[in-house]
Amino acid sequence: MCGNTFGRVFRLTTFGESHGIGLGGVLDGCPPGIELSEEDIQKELEKRRPGKNIGSTTRSEKDKVQLLSGIFEGYTTGTPIGFFIKNEDQRPRDYSQIKDIFRPGHADFTYEAKYGIRDYRGGGRSSGRETVSRVVGGAIAQKFLKTKGIDFFAYTKELGGIAAEVISPKTAEELPFFAPDPSVVELWKERVEEVKKQGDSIGGIVEVQVLGVPPGLGEPVFDKLDARLAYAVMSVGAVKAVEIGSGIEAAHLTGSQNNDYITKDGFTSNNAGGILGGISSGQIIIVRAAVKPIPSISIPQKTINKRGQEVSLQIKGRHDVSAIPRIVPVIKAMVALTIADMYLLQFGYEKAKID
Repeated sequence: MCGNTFGRVFRLTTFGESHGIGLGGVLDGCPPGIELSEEDIQKELEKRRPGKNIGSTTRSEKDKVQLLSGIFEGYTTGTPIGFFIKNEDQRPRDYSQIKDIFRPGHADFTYEAKYGIRDYRGGGRSSGRETVSRVVGGAIAQKFLKTKGIDFFAYTKELGGIAAEVISPKTAEELPFFAPDPSVVELWKERVEEVKKQGDSIGGIVEVQVLGVPPGLGEPVFDKLDARLAYAVMSVGAVKAVEIGSGIEAAHLTGSQNNDYITKDGFTSNNAGGILGGISSGQIIIVRAAVKPIPSISIPQKTINKRGQEVSLQIKGRHDVSAIPRIVPVIKAMVALTIADMYLLQFGYEKAKID
């Protein structure tokens, strides 16, 4: 295993680099009989596509997915689903001036340390562009889980230090930044423009709700559902922390405040985020990810080159002000892939088939 495959039963393997020919993957273990088209997947890809959001990179990619296998007459066959997305606006020359310099906040230094060689064109495999393949896998996972009554809502809870009230998760996709609170959109726009003028970047918090998950998903001890979700979401390069339910706030509460009491009508609260003892309780699962600021900024930064010499670096080119909102569908995809995998582990392949 070289870290390019996710999942035990519902397994996604991805390939490709930021400025290479393209990116793609193979999804194995998807049950047969699920209605699936390129258009279904394209809807999710549009949500993370570069060059279309406020404060986004000017890199223009259509991100058109091509399904290569595993689909026949509009339905999954149960065999591996291969897919490919061509890079159309790659500009490796933009990085030639910094090919021997380690960019602060990027994986340049660590990739060089691990492999002794690295693709300096936008970070290659460590680039955020790698996540396009995750969104494809997540879109297929969501199509499968929809047949089991499981649905997902993903939105931005905080951007640049400005928090939003979670008023309408269901309509967040209709608003800029995936805002669950219409009143915060203008504040976020102003914040992005302010930071963009400074040549800097900002981070934020993304939250995902999973509805309709039956109780019982999750394996004992090391493969707890919350452990697998944290592993999945933390695998996204810009994510630096993951919370389930009340998360860090639970450390500030007493047991009587944090416990979710149970009555004959069900749970009275959901501080556990829908997971108890690492197993789903049947409540809404709540996952939260802290996203760091984009490391590519035009403000001068101190670093070193391959020869160990100290240099000053001022990054130019096409970069996002924040990974938000484009990272929102990526986080949702990783949550969906995890739930799909855990569903198959719990109920088996036969029960997952579509009647």
